[in-house]
Amino acid sequence: MSTATQLRASLVNGLTEDGTLTEPGWSSAARAVPRELFTRSYFLPVAGSGPTSYRPVREGEPGWLEGVYSDETLITQLDGRIRPDDVAEGTVSGSPSSSSTLPSLVLRMWHQLGAEAGHRVLEVGTGTGYSTALGAHRLGDSDLTSIEYDPVVGGAAAAALKAAGFAPRLIIGDGLRGDPDGGQYDRLIATCAVRYIPLPWLHQVKPGGRILVTLSGWSYAHALALLEVTGPGEATGRFLPGYTSFMIARPHDRPPRPALAMLPGEERPSRIDPAKLEDWTGGWVAQLAAPSAERLGAGAEQILWDVSTGSQARTAPNPDGGWTVVQRGPVRLWDRVERAFQHWQAAAEPHQERFGITASPVGQRVWLGTEDGPSWHLPI
Repeated sequence: MSTATQLRASLVNGLTEDGTLTEPGWSSAARAVPRELFTRSYFLPVAGSGPTSYRPVREGEPGWLEGVYSDETLITQLDGRIRPDDVAEGTVSGSPSSSSTLPSLVLRMWHQLGAEAGHRVLEVGTGTGYSTALGAHRLGDSDLTSIEYDPVVGGAAAAALKAAGFAPRLIIGDGLRGDPDGGQYDRLIATCAVRYIPLPWLHQVKPGGRILVTLSGWSYAHALALLEVTGPGEATGRFLPGYTSFMIARPHDRPPRPALAMLPGEERPSRIDPAKLEDWTGGWVAQLAAPSAERLGAGAEQILWDVSTGSQARTAPNPDGGWTVVQRGPVRLWDRVERAFQHWQAAAEPHQERFGITASPVGQRVWLGTEDGPSWHLPI
């Protein structure tokens, strides 16, 4: 039977071979931090269930330790309240609200952040504390502050960090507001997604410092951005290669809404294939164009529903070829998506790494190619 040390070494060796781990300090952290202390229980999705249901896996059960050292995200909370130990038996349904992110992504992001010994680092989203422990091992307890929104999650992380021998500064609170005591940081890393860069971050990271964060929205498309702070309240950067997603920060999640009612509207042919919204970057471009809309449906039958105005757009295949779109409400959502797609398609439909972001006191915008290229304002 494999031990935790053997499984950890195997995981680290695999991440070294595939190029994830390239810096000795982070390799040392990955070999030293016992992930099992941070994932004593977790949920696994039940294959074939719909809506997805989950079964708890607890410490000592068959497969528990092997799951801990798989390069997988392990869900540790559902619906903001249900933890694996709350489920006596059987399965449970719900929406994931906290997790231990797959180790390869955690370590890749620490590499991308470029944090070095002596840097003061603010982590937004302690979660289970596993990422925090890696940072504390590499950078030292005294230079790392981590903020967790959920007090139950934060309490469990604090206990796990203590058991692992780490003592970074931990805060329970809204990480989108930054460090409540203020201060100047060299680096900020977020393990939750946001709709825009929170303004306190742009003032608490020093000029020349970096912010690494995933941008998302109410259509749940994602893109990872690395920004350099250029002055108080100002930053610019680019989106990075790959496919990174995180749960959206709870204060940035969409508000409650009534059940969807499909209502009549104005019909016309669609100028784009609605299925292109299923593309990783295509869905994100659509979200940039309609940032207050939730996206539903699939394939050629897409639905956009604007949370703030009630505006709707829905598409369907046309029996004679092509597609039709029906729109209603004060915001013509599909018109906006089509205009954004025209710019994206004119550039040969590039991945997000061809896009950049600029934040200033007057607003934040994402641009394609160069700062003077096509751009879209983020919903501050």
